[in-house]
Amino acid sequence: MRLRLPIDLLLVNVSTTVLIIVVSLLPSDSLRIIVGLPFLLFFPGYTLIAALFPRKGALSNMERIALCFGLSITVVPLIGLILNYAWEVKLYSVLTSIGLFIVGTSAVAFYQRWILPEDERFEPRLRINIPWWRENRLDRALNLLLILSVFGAIGTMAYVVSNPKVGESFTEFYMMGREGKAADYPRELTLGEEARLILGIVNQEHEAAEYKVKIACDGETVAEIGPIIVDYKERWEQEVSFAPAEAGPNQKLEFLLYKGTSAEPQQTLRLWVNVNGAP
Repeated sequence: MRLRLPIDLLLVNVSTTVLIIVVSLLPSDSLRIIVGLPFLLFFPGYTLIAALFPRKGALSNMERIALCFGLSITVVPLIGLILNYAWEVKLYSVLTSIGLFIVGTSAVAFYQRWILPEDERFEPRLRINIPWWRENRLDRALNLLLILSVFGAIGTMAYVVSNPKVGESFTEFYMMGREGKAADYPRELTLGEEARLILGIVNQEHEAAEYKVKIACDGETVAEIGPIIVDYKERWEQEVSFAPAEAGPNQKLEFLLYKGTSAEPQQTLRLWVNVNGAP
């Protein structure tokens, strides 16, 4: 059985390698989107279709092209979903996973073609004429609708990717014990004794933000921290200390988080402590 090099699969895999390198090196997200569209919208579906339908005549050219786009649009989100649960969804993990999918399905497609008789193997050929246009009116209309649907899906995905919707803006504000756990908070103090715990801020505001923290005991400020500058998606953690000014049971400690120049606290954490008199 003579082995013929599958030019289409070779071109897809070489192009995939080049696109992965280019996308990894490009500094602009917009350029990455433009360059990466073939990698996302065509190659995964093409190699999968090649593996599923290696026989000549199993699909018409138009059906094969349409399925390439359709399956790519289906496969890529599934890969992202698997990554979200199994690993992490980041640029290099996505590029690596889709690249491995293309290589793996290409290997299956190559084997499927190799075991077929040579005259039954699918071999793509570029033709300038449009034979489907000479078919009856119904077939022409369906083929045209298929083409428009494919390009519509491509355009819609390109728009969504290039104009991502900004997610909800919020700030995470939390406190932990000195061991870095949500436990072992200072609840029994002696008057004059400093209490210590860890405060944390995570900025999910889609931009850098300035914060200030006030610590109040029964409504009276006992400590103030800030200004605190936290970049988007960055985390700030710091051990803070404070000392209540009066003895008394069940005193309410409040940790008030202010954002920017706002006079009203964005979030408030509360802790009740017993402050005993001096020994």
